[in-house]
Amino acid sequence: MTNPIETLQSLLGDKLDGVNHLIATRMASENAPRIPEVTAHLINAGGKRVRPMLTLAAADICGYEGDNDVKLAATVEFIHTATLLHDDVVDESEQRRGRPTANLLWDNQSSVLVGDYLFARSFQLMVETDSIRVLDILANAAAVIAEGEVLQLSVARNLSTTADTYIRVVRGKTAALFSAATQVGGVIAGTSPEREKALYDYGDALGIAFQIADDLLDLTGDEASIGKRTGDDLREGKLTLPVILSVAQADDAERAFWQRVIGKGRVEEGDVPRAVEIMRARGALEETRARALNWSAAARQSLDILPGGPAQDALHDLAGFVVSRIA
Repeated sequence: MTNPIETLQSLLGDKLDGVNHLIATRMASENAPRIPEVTAHLINAGGKRVRPMLTLAAADICGYEGDNDVKLAATVEFIHTATLLHDDVVDESEQRRGRPTANLLWDNQSSVLVGDYLFARSFQLMVETDSIRVLDILANAAAVIAEGEVLQLSVARNLSTTADTYIRVVRGKTAALFSAATQVGGVIAGTSPEREKALYDYGDALGIAFQIADDLLDLTGDEASIGKRTGDDLREGKLTLPVILSVAQADDAERAFWQRVIGKGRVEEGDVPRAVEIMRARGALEETRARALNWSAAARQSLDILPGGPAQDALHDLAGFVVSRIA
């Protein structure tokens, strides 16, 4: 499969250059040099700018010709980077995109405060578009992301967590920004309500497919390609879909295992391979894979009412690409 991210980068070249320039300009701080240091460490760490490209592509599909899409794409990237900085503190992570996390290189306080700064910068950019509708969508997305993170924290290590609750977490912490990114691209172009909803639905389904695939790769992926240790979610007590599906079918011995590893957080040598073995035996890995593929298909289908063109074709391919690592 041709890499749709590279296709989007090519199609959106000038606009994407504008986004990168705006990010570099707005993450600067005369009064606190640590802000650009911490921000640059994460923003320049190999991120593909997928979320900003969603905004640019959606605006392109809907025929937008102004420059507010660049401001909104930078806004989306700032929100995303702020949430990563905060997440690494909450999760006590030591690695992100194959590099030490900002909280490890500097400290938790710097990560939290720089994340706050980027949120503030993102709202400044939103206001510059003079669109209350855009401000409403992105402000709501920021709130939903926080809700998703708190919900995940509140159900951590709770073995009664259901697949429905898992989707609620994913819709908050991941899909909310995907769907807002695509939706505002249509809004700024003045597209119809039907097309705006289609763009929202695409981002929502894409985000869910992406997160389910990412959670599956945490257990079955190659550490070099995923940029972190295999099984980190399990060690942190996160109730990802493969775990939830396995717990639902567990016998007494397996439930005791899950209670020790997830419920009590006592992870011993060899527990991650054993967990994967149980998941495979219970069909949880295959069911997780199937659900990710279903969400990917839903994302592609949502694009059908849009007018078409190279950017739309690239978004269609992107929905397949995000699950290609598990296909």
